[in-house]
Amino acid sequence: MTTVTRLVTDKAVVIFSNSSCCMSHSIRTLICSFGANPTVYELDEHPEGPQIEKELKALGRKPCVPAVFIGQELVGGANEIMSLHLQGKLVPMLIKERAIWL
Repeated sequence: MTTVTRLVTDKAVVIFSNSSCCMSHSIRTLICSFGANPTVYELDEHPEGPQIEKELKALGRKPCVPAVFIGQELVGGANEIMSLHLQGKLVPMLIKERAIWL
């Protein structure tokens, strides 16, 4: 099992981030604004950060952060999350994965 797979297992929302990345902060703020409580891994502070970064790049994440997993599936980065939000699809995804309740 890869490190990323292990870290996203059994979690509704996971965000891989860097503490100094403004886009990561914006995406985290957006998701939290709906009442979700995502698990956030700051790669620059995590002991396995370089390995996680390598795995995210192998999944096609360039840049590798933010990388958002909803329901153990990679949804994408800032562009994909903002697009889903603007299309009205983000909240239903969060509800489906029980990250938020309405």
